[in-house]
Amino acid sequence: MQNRGDEIGGQASASADSKLGCSSPIADYLHRLHYEFAGLGDGQVATYIPELAKADPKWFGICLVTATGHVYEVGDSRQAFTIQSISKPFVYGLALEDHGRQHVLSKISTEPTGDAFNSISLEPGTGRPRNPMINAGAIATTSLIAGKSPHTRSRRLLEMFALYAGREVLLDEAVYRSESETGHRNRAIGYMLRNFDILTTDPAPSVELYFQRCSVSVTARDLGLMAATLANRGVNPVTGKQAIRGEYVESVLSVMGSCGMYDFAGEWMYHIGMPAKSGVTGGIIAVLPGQLGIGVFSPPLDAHGNSVRGIRVCDELSRHCDLHLFNRPSVGNSAIRLASTAAELSSNRVRTPEESETLHAFGAGIRVYQLQGNLTFASTEAVVRDVIERANDLQHLIVDLKRVLTINESACRLFYEVLRKLSSLGKSVLFTHAERLPLLRQYMKARLGPRCQELFRSLEDNDLALEWCENRVLETALPDRSPDRTADHGQYELLESFTPEEVAVIASRLRRRSHQQGEVIINAGDEAGEMFFLARGSVSVFVPLESGGRKRLATFSAGMVFGEMAVIDRAPRSAMIVADSPVVCDALNVEDFERLGATHPRIKIKLLEKLTVILSRRLRKANRKLSVFD
Repeated sequence: MQNRGDEIGGQASASADSKLGCSSPIADYLHRLHYEFAGLGDGQVATYIPELAKADPKWFGICLVTATGHVYEVGDSRQAFTIQSISKPFVYGLALEDHGRQHVLSKISTEPTGDAFNSISLEPGTGRPRNPMINAGAIATTSLIAGKSPHTRSRRLLEMFALYAGREVLLDEAVYRSESETGHRNRAIGYMLRNFDILTTDPAPSVELYFQRCSVSVTARDLGLMAATLANRGVNPVTGKQAIRGEYVESVLSVMGSCGMYDFAGEWMYHIGMPAKSGVTGGIIAVLPGQLGIGVFSPPLDAHGNSVRGIRVCDELSRHCDLHLFNRPSVGNSAIRLASTAAELSSNRVRTPEESETLHAFGAGIRVYQLQGNLTFASTEAVVRDVIERANDLQHLIVDLKRVLTINESACRLFYEVLRKLSSLGKSVLFTHAERLPLLRQYMKARLGPRCQELFRSLEDNDLALEWCENRVLETALPDRSPDRTADHGQYELLESFTPEEVAVIASRLRRRSHQQGEVIINAGDEAGEMFFLARGSVSVFVPLESGGRKRLATFSAGMVFGEMAVIDRAPRSAMIVADSPVVCDALNVEDFERLGATHPRIKIKLLEKLTVILSRRLRKANRKLSVFD
């Protein structure tokens, strides 16, 4: 036995998690399930085939594979066992490819029986087996596999399983011999099918091939990948290879949904709600189309012949992660519409050159995810995985929910786990536009309790969230920086390249003003008569929205210039400027600026050149933000 209980997603994923110091919440949850159910002592290992009785009842592996190809596995996920009846839907799919639906349906029906797997259940009159998931139907399906010789047909089956599993699979000769030596009931079924001309030749080779296909050696990881291949319309999500033509996947999943769990099929579909198939060695596969596949292995079986632990795991996963097939919103291709960092795109607060350089250097630690569509377990898993993989380099996470249509409880749970993990590492998580999704706030409040207000940070938009994160970065990187500094005339950004004599000329034309916090300094529509040099405090520029609110375009701090468009086009003011704090500024009247052209033309030209540079920089930034977020 090769126990992989400490691994997540195989060796590569396990090492990645150890390097990160931050494991995936999905992997954590699978570990908790494994721990919770490993102690179950119910059920018995199958003994009707002597070789199967050798299985260790403690073996227990779980594997979940997304339709995008990410593998989560825990426990004995690499322990080999024989596939047994789980082979049935896959062989049925190959028969459909070889002969088409019409011919296959003429040989095998698709009706559930409510009987055990080895029941002799044939349609009155036609003699067709009731469905391909019982032994009679599986033997008939096996007889349809094309090939000139038994060896060719056996090789084709192994090649098919290899495509689904993403690796070469082999026959367990000991189990095959044991099955063949004790499979008298199945031989009787074969001859009965020959009696009704469902099998048209000697049934012995088809029954032997049936024993062989049941004796293929697989692991829980293989089952997870095989299930995910069906979830991904027949394409193995890890290798990218086509295992079955997409048009036949629906037929395979249909019989799995109605017949895959034998006389437990109705209860399974009612409670767990995923097409599934079980086998007597203790394997179970479950498929959520378009999203994920599950493989579980644990030998002890219940009275229906299904893995006791496998049933419990799938039931918990379905309820905890909201995986029921008939409770599905529409799912887009990806929940991540855009992902960026503050090194690429900053907030609307206009920074000093030193601050800008610092944010460019450290801004990659602020990561923004703009999400879209319906957030379910599967769609949110991709977001969470990306965050966890980048956790080492991430200091602040912003989750933008503006374009999210719906969110369910399993997605809320994943966001909670991310928040909890990152917070424990001293990293912050901010949500924007979360007011659109009250379920998220309710869930966080219930789980975080009195710490909700502290940990669940929710802001109106990305710009405010970016500024909050930038301020934290600057506080760490520039501890001596004073946000409340006072700029003298020579420190104004517009005058940085001017000589003291030139600064004095301009200063003589400035008129100092003071404004209280919240005071409107400029109103949209006002006549443009002056521009302002900000000596102390900060101001914000707003434009009105049709909804009645307003949107911040920029925030300026000491040393910066605002209202400068007045000296360019003299047009009425297009935005409102409000004092964020007590403000001191110096105003330059447009007429005084114009008179500079007559008295000091070189100074006026320098001012216009510097204004052009500042405006160009702001325009480029606005264009970048517009192209990314709007």
